[in-house]
Amino acid sequence: MARICQLTGKRPITGNNVSHSNRKTKRRFLPNLIKKRFFIPETDQWVTLKISTSALRNINKLGIYDYLKACEAKGMDLGFELK
Repeated sequence: MARICQLTGKRPITGNNVSHSNRKTKRRFLPNLIKKRFFIPETDQWVTLKISTSALRNINKLGIYDYLKACEAKGMDLGFELK
């Protein structure tokens, strides 16, 4: 599975490791992803998502159903359908 957040679209970015002598070598900055299972009481279904921790904070703030509705309104493909 790719290291991409299903809700925010965050993905690895590239940069440089810079040594003390200022040599630069390529490296990757990986997003902080977790696999989490959510219950959506409005639709009475369980959903497993691979999300970034920043998306998890937004879900805690707004609620899972409202956050998924907002993502769907933006045109994001959630990989499942809300009833």
